[in-house]
Amino acid sequence: MARTRRCSASLFSTLVVFTLLLALGGTSHARLLSRLVSDGVDGNGESTTPIIRLPRGFIRAPEESCEQTYGLLPCTTTGLGNLFLIMAYGFLMYKAATFLSSGSEMLLEIMGPGIIGGLFLPILGALPDAMLILVSGLSGNKETAQSQVLIGMGLLAGSTVMLITLLWGSCIVVGKCDLGDRNTSLDMQDTKGFNLFGSGVTTDRQTSDAAKIMGISILPLIVVQIPKVFPHVDQSLGVLCALIFAVLLLIVYCLYQVFQPWIQKRRLAYAKHKHVISGILKHAQKEAVGRLLNENGEPNIAVIHKLFRKIDLDKNGLLSRKELRAFIIGMSLKELDLDSDEALDEAVDKVIDEFDSSGDNELNVDEFTGGICKYLGEAKDGVPKSGADSSKFIHEFHSKAGAEHKQVAEGSDEVVESVENSTLMITKAVLLLVLGTVMAAAFADPLVDAVDNFSLATSIPSFFISFIFMPLATNSSEAVSALIFASRKQQRTSSLTFSEIYGGVTMNNTLCLAVFLALVYVRGLTWDFTSEVLIILLVCIIMGLFTCFRTTFPLWTCFVAYLLYPLSLLLVYILDFVFGWS
Repeated sequence: MARTRRCSASLFSTLVVFTLLLALGGTSHARLLSRLVSDGVDGNGESTTPIIRLPRGFIRAPEESCEQTYGLLPCTTTGLGNLFLIMAYGFLMYKAATFLSSGSEMLLEIMGPGIIGGLFLPILGALPDAMLILVSGLSGNKETAQSQVLIGMGLLAGSTVMLITLLWGSCIVVGKCDLGDRNTSLDMQDTKGFNLFGSGVTTDRQTSDAAKIMGISILPLIVVQIPKVFPHVDQSLGVLCALIFAVLLLIVYCLYQVFQPWIQKRRLAYAKHKHVISGILKHAQKEAVGRLLNENGEPNIAVIHKLFRKIDLDKNGLLSRKELRAFIIGMSLKELDLDSDEALDEAVDKVIDEFDSSGDNELNVDEFTGGICKYLGEAKDGVPKSGADSSKFIHEFHSKAGAEHKQVAEGSDEVVESVENSTLMITKAVLLLVLGTVMAAAFADPLVDAVDNFSLATSIPSFFISFIFMPLATNSSEAVSALIFASRKQQRTSSLTFSEIYGGVTMNNTLCLAVFLALVYVRGLTWDFTSEVLIILLVCIIMGLFTCFRTTFPLWTCFVAYLLYPLSLLLVYILDFVFGWS
């Protein structure tokens, strides 16, 4: 029900923005904006005194008129008007990506992570980018397509570079922990602040494998540049070979995700850990005298202290392994088989590892309070719109974690029988997927047109506009999720976070690139994107080598990633506008 209300609210906000978009497209609003913001010249060529002065040509429309998209959506030839349209259509594309993500997650809960998680979901995640790339070169004649397809290349390059530089570096910053004697991060211990060498993030070897796969995915980009290195090779043949190579890599990558067991084991371990957390919180709320959260939604320290004294059976001010074991037995999590001694010891070890900051293998009241507060924070992050009612959101978190654990443990492609109202959930998931796909298809073309018109009105190359702004529309939800996972400051969650980033780049270099190459080949466009391809190759090679052969990344490594973003833009500018490569 919570997810249904959230989806309904999202749909309502989308319709509101769309209505405002239509309303603000009217001429009266355009005149109002013209009075507030102007380039100093009105429509008749006479001087005006604007409140805000912008460069000449930013507000004033060119001589030619524009055509409404679909005969309905507003159009404009001014820079400011197209900037507004970019923001509006960008928001709608963001909502489309959100609907696709929500629908695929709901489908995953029912169908299991086999083919759905390995094949279907990665393609859905890259669908908005692929749709924008596709429409960038479909409209108009060949000359128009050759001009607009640069927007698609800007999105492809911008999305890839943003993921592996800005997002990667930000996850290092928010996920950093103290580095121990073995140069590995200590889970949830961040006492050294912004120590460039003493704090950082540690991932597992399998995350390095994901980085290696990302490195392999750049091969089609190398193939398509062969005709530029060897002029006697036909350009269209090079594009076709690169297209075939990209499609084959996409198929192999998807099959690899389906059949490689380490991906499923990682999901199982993560879901199991989250289910233990939810069980501890649910049992703690049941045993506590009062709510674990106060009226402001913050941890209720007094109630947590009472709970500590209740668990402390010998009243010595310390929780021993025996007392924690008795507390966890009371959780009665049948899904995790905590009745076995091995599973109980594993659960107790996990709690002590995460709570015990002194290393004495016992928990004092401060350590117990700090651990419960961290668990509460993680539970609130996992349940949307969680308020001060701790019993309600802990119950929702527990139910959600239990469903995720069972779904991952099953590991099959068949419908999970125990999912309540599975038919209704499948219907909702399909509706969300259809809605997201329709929105992506409907607003991709207007967004590309708005970027192209904004480029004409402001004389800013369309590549730079699409490189900077369009990835924000299609990758924002994934970026927020990655930062939330990284902020939990654990090696396990960091490994999952960076694996998702590398997977996103891999899909860009296979699926999205395949769409772009198919567009160029079918329409017979000229391959004139050497500088753009070069920055993708450089960033992926540098970050790939950086991440393939190491598992610990000190804080200073984030600056390497951050610097690559502006340097990539500068390189394209120098190659295209100084050396005239394009």
